[in-house]
Amino acid sequence: MIVRPANGAAAAVTRATVTHGLIAACCVVFLIGPASGLNPAYGTGDELLVSGTEYFRRWGVVPDELFAGTARALLTPATALFVHGGWLHLLGNMLFLHVFGRMAEERLGGVEFLAFYVVTGCLALAAFAAANASSPQTLVGASGAISAVLGAFLCLFPKARVTSLFPFLFFLPLRFPAWAVLLFWFALQGVAAHRADSGPGVAYLAHLVGFSLGFGYAWVRFRRASRVSRPATATEGDSQP
Repeated sequence: MIVRPANGAAAAVTRATVTHGLIAACCVVFLIGPASGLNPAYGTGDELLVSGTEYFRRWGVVPDELFAGTARALLTPATALFVHGGWLHLLGNMLFLHVFGRMAEERLGGVEFLAFYVVTGCLALAAFAAANASSPQTLVGASGAISAVLGAFLCLFPKARVTSLFPFLFFLPLRFPAWAVLLFWFALQGVAAHRADSGPGVAYLAHLVGFSLGFGYAWVRFRRASRVSRPATATEGDSQP
């Protein structure tokens, strides 16, 4: 995927230190963990499966343990943001963070973007755990935080355009407005969450909560800023929200 501002020019490439740091941290944690299959310390075969289960329960969110009040359990929403269950899980999340996180970070600033990412991600995971409070199934991944980034991006850059490749159309590159792509994605999450079986699986509810928190934060943050000063020129070609 490629994101371009509304005027069609190539998006400015910034250092995006926090975005790249988050991607690097997630990749390093995955590579040294059992899910990558590259660390011999976790063994192979059945031993690897057992090690993986223990690893995810230690660092992931377990709904029926989260609200027990132990310090370790209360920290798991933060640690779970950096743990992924497989290569596709990791690569999909990192792709979206790379595409949409850089422009969001540029608008928010590095420190604020990092706090925004961690807090919204933790809240999204906690919301999913609260909705499935009796479940012993472990929840890991940065999807809730990245969904918040998508929500903030929609609010901050609604006129940007996203170029995507569609395998079922022979990888034909098509360009759509960001608002259309992200609202379509949000609608799919809602349908999937409604049709999902009871109990955790794919954390669609965490996606919905994260997206809503991200959009709401960006809307309140920049709506308030526009009241106290004249809006600055948007860095990516869009008008200030």
